[in-house]
Amino acid sequence: MHPHADAGRRSGRRRAGGLSALSGVIAAALSLAGLAGAARATVDPVEAAAPRMEFAPPPPGSYELQKIQHVADAVLLDSSGHTVRLSALTQGKITLLTFFYTYCADPLGCPFAHTTLANLRDRVRDDPTLAGRVRFVSVSLDPTHDTPAAIADYGKEFTIDPKFDWRFVTARRVPELLPVLDDFGQDVSVETDEHGRATRTVHHMLKIFLIDASGEVREIYTLSFIQPQVMFNDIKTLAMQAG
Repeated sequence: MHPHADAGRRSGRRRAGGLSALSGVIAAALSLAGLAGAARATVDPVEAAAPRMEFAPPPPGSYELQKIQHVADAVLLDSSGHTVRLSALTQGKITLLTFFYTYCADPLGCPFAHTTLANLRDRVRDDPTLAGRVRFVSVSLDPTHDTPAAIADYGKEFTIDPKFDWRFVTARRVPELLPVLDDFGQDVSVETDEHGRATRTVHHMLKIFLIDASGEVREIYTLSFIQPQVMFNDIKTLAMQAG
């Protein structure tokens, strides 16, 4: 197991059970960011709120990432409205997958994840040994609001490089998304209508999943370990092991 890995996948599904702990982390991070920001008012709020890396990540290839689970298949929609198999997005390349809302404004939520991934995209793109071997996948948590058109518009900022494979996808409706969230252990709360039908997911816990080219989850990054250098070294490690 990676020396800085998440201690274990949370057993709770579709609930807000981890929110209180996450709120404490966010409050502490924002408090520290606020102190630093007082002297640097022009600092980007996402960058200012980001947790600092308090350790030196081991070099690529000096450790092994254990297999956590295989990604189950599902049918989603791409930003053009066409159906796409999740297996087609999680096999064949090393993949970083995260869940998001297009309208999330939490500085330690989706904006932070996508800013970090954009930084990591540039590192991967500049490494010739990783050319064509890495993709990012961002899956919307709110199919009702985040239609294919909405995710296409949101993704424009991050898919400006045609040479890099970054996909934004959504589901046709919430009930079709819930099994995907269950499989990944992505904690959320679910809003329902008067008939008990799922209508919306809320309060997700930020995670990014590292998946190898055979579709196996090899690492799960929670807030403290969403660091470009850590993630880059893990990607390099998988690439080196694959040959």
